Amino acid sequence: MQITNRIHFRNLRGDIFGGLTAAIIALPMALAFGVASGAGPAAGLYGAVLVGFFAALFGGTPTLISEPTGPMTVVMTSVIAQMIASTGDRASGLALAFTVVVMAGIIQIALGALKLGRYVTLMPYTVISGFMSGIGIILIILQTAPFLGQKSPGGGVIGTVTNIPNLIANIQPIETFLAVLTIAILVFSPKQINKYIPPQLSALVIGTVVSLVFFGNVEDIRRIGEIKAGLPQFVMPSLRPELFQTMLIDALVLGMLGCIDALLTSVVADSLTRTEHNSNKELIGQGIGNIVSGLFGGIAGAGATMGTVVNIQTGARTALSGLTRALILLVIVLWAAPLTSVIPLAVLAAIALKVGINIIDWSFLKRAHKVSPKAALIMYGVIILTVFVDLIVAVGVGVFVANILTIERLSNLRSEEVKTVTDADDAIILNDVERDLLDRANNRVLLFQLEGPMIFGVAKAIAREQTAMKDHDVLILDLSQVPHIGVTSSLAIENAIKEAIDSGRHVFIVGAAAKIKQRLEKLGILNVLPPHHILETREEALRQALSLVTYTSDEVPNYPTTGFNETAMG
Repeated sequence: MQITNRIHFRNLRGDIFGGLTAAIIALPMALAFGVASGAGPAAGLYGAVLVGFFAALFGGTPTLISEPTGPMTVVMTSVIAQMIASTGDRASGLALAFTVVVMAGIIQIALGALKLGRYVTLMPYTVISGFMSGIGIILIILQTAPFLGQKSPGGGVIGTVTNIPNLIANIQPIETFLAVLTIAILVFSPKQINKYIPPQLSALVIGTVVSLVFFGNVEDIRRIGEIKAGLPQFVMPSLRPELFQTMLIDALVLGMLGCIDALLTSVVADSLTRTEHNSNKELIGQGIGNIVSGLFGGIAGAGATMGTVVNIQTGARTALSGLTRALILLVIVLWAAPLTSVIPLAVLAAIALKVGINIIDWSFLKRAHKVSPKAALIMYGVIILTVFVDLIVAVGVGVFVANILTIERLSNLRSEEVKTVTDADDAIILNDVERDLLDRANNRVLLFQLEGPMIFGVAKAIAREQTAMKDHDVLILDLSQVPHIGVTSSLAIENAIKEAIDSGRHVFIVGAAAKIKQRLEKLGILNVLPPHHILETREEALRQALSLVTYTSDEVPNYPTTGFNETAMG
C-alpha cells in the first residue's frame, strides 16, 4: 500500500465527477442535519462546505468526503440545546455551541500532532457498535416530532419519549404523509435509478414538488424558510467561566467522536482504493475543518461513509474530488440557497431518520448473542447508556468492562504457563541432561517456569504456585520464555524470591532477557541474590542447585556443558 494525499490532475475527470456526485448527495444531508441540530439549514450547508474543503486540503485520506454526519449531528443537537438553555438566548447559545466546535477542532489537531491517531479507534468492536447504534436510535427518536409534523418538545431523548403519546395525538396528517413518502422513496428507489440520481436527492425533490403541487394552499406545512445567499459571517468565539467545564466536556465528546467517525471511514476508503491513509494527518485536517466551520457558523463534521464510497465508486482518487465537492456546494450557498426555502421540514426529518436507521449496526445486533453473550451484554449496555445517559459514560464503561474481560481471559491463558515441577514430568519440557539432573535432586529442587508476557493478571497464578515452594531447598526461576513482565508480576516474583530466601532456600534466576533483567534490577530484586545465581541456562542452574543439596559434587555426573563459563559458578 502507498500513503499519499498529493493533489494532482492525472485523474481529473474521475475526481471532478466524484466531487459532483458527492455534492449532490451532500446537499439534502447537509440541510437535514442542519435543521436536525437546531442550528438551521444554513449551518448545515456551511459545515458541509468548510469541513469538507479544509479536511480535503489538509487531511491524510485523499478520497475522504467530510461533512456533517449523523453521529456528529446527534452530539451537536445536545450541545446547542444545552447552550441555549444555559444562556436563555438563542444567539448567545449558538455562539457558545460554535465555540465548542472550534474547541473540538483544536482537540483533534492536538491528537494528530501528538501522533495518537492510530490509538483513537483502538477499542473493542462491541463498544464501537454499541455507541454507533445508540447514536442511530437517538437520531431516530429526535426526528419523531418533525416526522409527525410538530416541533420538538424539548428535553432531548427523554423529553421526546415521554411526549410520544401527545405527539401521536396531535399528528399532522399532511406532513406525516410527506415524511412517509420520503422514507418510501429512500427505501424502494430502484438501484438502476440510484446509480444516476442519489435517492436522498430524489426524495428531497419529489417530496418538495408533491408538497407544492398537491398541498400548495396549505399554510400549515412547516418549511425551511429563506436562507440568505452569500458567504457565511464570522462568529466570534465566546466563553463563559461558569460553562467552561461543560463546554470542554462537550468538545472532548465531539472531537473524539469526529476522530473515530473519520478514521473508521478512512479505513473503508483504504479498502476500496488499496491505499493507506495517514491517521495523524487526517486528524489535523479534520481539526482545521471544524475550527473554520465553527468560526463561520457551521456545525461540526467528520468523514462521511456514504459520500466517501460514492466518491470513490464514481472514479475519484485524490483530494481534488473533495475540493470540487466543497466548491460546488459553495456555489449553491452563494447563489441557489433561496431556492431551498420551500423544502418541507418533514421531508428533511425523514431523510435524517433514515440515516439513523442506517447507522444502527443491524448485522452485529442479529449475531452478537450467538458470537458471545458477554459481548452482547457489553453492546446492549453501551446502547442503553448512550441513549439514556451520556456518550462519554457509555464509551468509558464499555471500554472498561471489555478490557477487564479481555484481561481476565489473557490472564487465565497466561496463568496456564506458570508451572512448577520437582521431577522430570511432562509439565515442563526438559532435555535429557536437565531431566536427569532434576531427577537426581530427589524432589529438593523446585523448577518454577514462566512463559509468555507476564501481565498483572498473572500475579495471582504466581502467588498460587508459591505455595508449592515449601519443603524444597533450592528454587530455580526460569524466565527464558518471558518477553515482557509487568510491575505487578515483578512484585509477585519478588515476594516469591524473598519468601524463599527468608526460609533459608537458595534461589537462581535463569534466562532473563535484557529488558526483564533491567526491570528486576530497578525493583532491586537482583540485589538480594549472589551474582553467580543469575545464570543464562537452565542446565547450569540445575548443576549448581544439585551441588547445594545433600548430594556431594562427586555424585553429580559429568555432563558436557552448554558453553557456560565454569568460573562463573563460584
